[in-house]
Amino acid sequence: MPRVAINRETSDVLAPDAAQIDALPVFRPKAKVHKPVEGRVQKIYLLTEGGGIWFKLNQGAITIYDPQKDTVRSIRYAPNEPSIYVDEQSPNAIRSHIIFTNKMLGVPASQPNLQDYLDAHPGNVKNGGNTFYELDTKKKTDTLLQDEYLVHDAISLIRDKSIDELLPIILYLGISTDQRNQEIRRELLVEAKSNPSGFIAMFDNPMIKMRASIMIAIQEGIIKSNADGMFWTDSNRLIIACPVGQDSVDVMTKFCLTERGSLVHTELLSRLDKISPKD
Repeated sequence: MPRVAINRETSDVLAPDAAQIDALPVFRPKAKVHKPVEGRVQKIYLLTEGGGIWFKLNQGAITIYDPQKDTVRSIRYAPNEPSIYVDEQSPNAIRSHIIFTNKMLGVPASQPNLQDYLDAHPGNVKNGGNTFYELDTKKKTDTLLQDEYLVHDAISLIRDKSIDELLPIILYLGISTDQRNQEIRRELLVEAKSNPSGFIAMFDNPMIKMRASIMIAIQEGIIKSNADGMFWTDSNRLIIACPVGQDSVDVMTKFCLTERGSLVHTELLSRLDKISPKD
């Protein structure tokens, strides 16, 4: 620290110059950092039902079995007490209300006594109660992450595959092909985001691929669908009869997937191949 000069003739204290003032140490108080209790994480508790916007947990005369001491003990939540057991708390322990807001209560790691109390409370579902339960945040996070991956995979299929490759899915979903490719992909995107796992599974579904072949054959005039069955257009010969009230395309699809219908399917693909544009 710079010394303060004294005029010995007058005994006056001389003020330090600017350089001395700048050299003076500055006191800067450190901000308090609340570190979480080691080994603990924040927990979230949810009401099983009811509760509304505001719900106060019952804390009157709560007892639990303590397996370590092989006895029934009273528990109480007192914010300033390290233990939830009444017989281990000080005579001046003050109980605090436990409030669920919008059916939820988040308890940070810095409140281990409240976590311990809720974990031991008989109203907790894991203890046989039916009032509240702890949300498995790790499982929830893993599920959300997996869902994100599935959406990404579904979007990649829409982006990377050609419209011809996507055609079976397009026809199965009833998406109109009389629109621009980008509009078709946009409709596919809506379907993929609503059910990504189901959307991805469509690409390996033989029923969907077979149905697409049959619908294209109908559009190309190779076969025709009537109320009583499916027919070859050129000869008007019956391929498969359709029971009353059933859809002929569905009946034909199932038939072509059978051993008996495999020859019909082969002929169908052969005729489609003849009308397909060649490179």
